[in-house]
Amino acid sequence: MKKETQAIHATNLLDETAGAIATPIFLSTTFTRDADGSYPKGHMYSRNSNPNRDALEKGLAILEGGAKAFAFGSGLAAVSAVFQCLKSGDHVLMPSVGYYASVKLAEEIMGPWGLHMSQVDMEDLDAIKAAIQPNTKLIWVETPANPLLGISDIQAISSLAHSQGIKVAVDNTMATPILQNPISLGADIVMHATTKYIGGHSDVLGGAIIVRDDDEWSARLKRVQILMGASQSPLDCYLLARGLKTLPLRMREHSASALALAQRLESHIAIEKVHYPGLPSHPQHALAKRQMPDGFSGMISIQIKGDEANARRVASNLNLFQQATSLGGVESLVEHRRSIEGPDSKTPSNLLRLSIGLEHVDDLWEDLSQGLTL
Repeated sequence: MKKETQAIHATNLLDETAGAIATPIFLSTTFTRDADGSYPKGHMYSRNSNPNRDALEKGLAILEGGAKAFAFGSGLAAVSAVFQCLKSGDHVLMPSVGYYASVKLAEEIMGPWGLHMSQVDMEDLDAIKAAIQPNTKLIWVETPANPLLGISDIQAISSLAHSQGIKVAVDNTMATPILQNPISLGADIVMHATTKYIGGHSDVLGGAIIVRDDDEWSARLKRVQILMGASQSPLDCYLLARGLKTLPLRMREHSASALALAQRLESHIAIEKVHYPGLPSHPQHALAKRQMPDGFSGMISIQIKGDEANARRVASNLNLFQQATSLGGVESLVEHRRSIEGPDSKTPSNLLRLSIGLEHVDDLWEDLSQGLTL
């Protein structure tokens, strides 16, 4: 079955009350129990499970080709759940360039609990191999990586990790399950900040973990979800499940517009460098085509000629592109990433991250052109 069809039907939930086509929202926190102590509909308490969360998790697992999925209240809650499946003294390898908050979570919150973390260039397989320690239990990959949009070889990293009994987790937020399926490339765990493309409308916060196998990691994640209380509300699950239905169509448009704009930006006099995996000039373009055969997502990072002040001026000159954190919504956003990440950020000071929305590509180009005028 094709992804477009899966996306429409994977989250369907039969309404036994009225036969509604649209999935109802089950706001109840608790569910009835039979005289024998059983729960006839399979739900006891909404922190443990809820019909809307079940529907969302089923849809995510199907689209990613995984055994099970787990929905959380935010992307960082999902990342945290994976880290909480590890033990004190375990070591995690993380990208040297990637989502800033994931690294800070491992360093500032999980570190005092005994988790060891080091960063490595995830685009360099030899560097990864050299960085593996006897206590390494997990390699955390992010591809495309925020904000420079570097591409890591999921299949090669997974092969290396599995040869040493190490699990591989992939942050697939920017690609989504429509453009990239890490499990099919060998990964054990997939993470999504569902706030972004899966929600798609900048109006719901969420995260998800999908696992390849229904094994001890799966069981542990379920216990973390229940006992740490980071499960997602029924309304948010409903909104995300609804977002899944249009995800293939949206990703097609996001990707097409981003590629067209990246090609135009690359030759603009005010641009120092364009980071976009769909461009032949991208250093991992060939790998990106293998891992993401149906498109390269809607994120572009551009380095403006000049200093940080000039980059900020360009961002302020844009009209359709709104200055805001986050990505993946229907509206286009621009962000000076380094000022968000702080003084120890490795992001170039002249870099702007663009989230390409669903406006007409010609209108977006007109806005960028006038904003880039020196």
